[in-house]
Amino acid sequence: MVPLPTPPPAGTIEAWCWEFLFAQDWDGKLRPPPPPDPRHEAHFEKQAPARRVLRAARPPGLVWVERSPRTPKGAALRQPRVRAQLLHTFLHHELQAAELFAWAVLAFPQTPRPFRAGLIRLCLEELEHLALYRERLEQLGFRPGDFPVRDWFWERVPPCESAAAFVALQGLGLEGANLEHSARFAPLFRAAGDERSAEVLERIEREEIGHVAFAVLWFERLSGAPMDYARWKACLPKPLSPAVLQGKPLNREARVRAGLNEEFLRQLEAEPSTAIRRAP
Repeated sequence: MVPLPTPPPAGTIEAWCWEFLFAQDWDGKLRPPPPPDPRHEAHFEKQAPARRVLRAARPPGLVWVERSPRTPKGAALRQPRVRAQLLHTFLHHELQAAELFAWAVLAFPQTPRPFRAGLIRLCLEELEHLALYRERLEQLGFRPGDFPVRDWFWERVPPCESAAAFVALQGLGLEGANLEHSARFAPLFRAAGDERSAEVLERIEREEIGHVAFAVLWFERLSGAPMDYARWKACLPKPLSPAVLQGKPLNREARVRAGLNEEFLRQLEAEPSTAIRRAP
């Protein structure tokens, strides 16, 4: 087993990220205390080493599975339990995203401070999205941990060797694909009579356009060149394919608003579906 790095000094943003990643109870995962203000350089650890965490802690009772359950069809969503299970999957996606933004602060301490401050902002926004899913889940009579989960994001993001690779996968890949999934499922929840869940999905879609825009901006800054499809694809950890980092059909309007041009989207859409697709 690979030993854990030395924990960061107390009171720093890095310590907040560390404590969030290794929280072993639901409150620590779903409602962590506010971090130190990332707008102030003094709140970051001076000369922080790179801390490469391979896995976040999980609350007791949360069951992992090797394969994601099959995505329910539209008619099945009329059943509250089926809707709850899908919302639980979305909640776990948001938790993993929040954790991995915190992970990147620890993994890439030499990146510009505005980049790391932006990661904290995105982490907190993902926690807000998680709270929306949790509220809706509880309104349906269920709680976090009532369904098994798969740590798909954690299985794939830690091999990123650079901050540019991280934003390529997490921001442009996983967050980009979420634009399709939100647009796909909001009408299905609405057709099943669940207007509130549809509204939550639509809100998250709007807000995650900004997450993809953040990734576009920092992929360009970190790689030192304008956005280019071939360079983005080359940054993805092997053997990941862009085929698994999109939904069908593409949410072209949202992706264009995030700063991706039509040529990028044309090449993304043309990727052969040769890899196993991820769960929504």
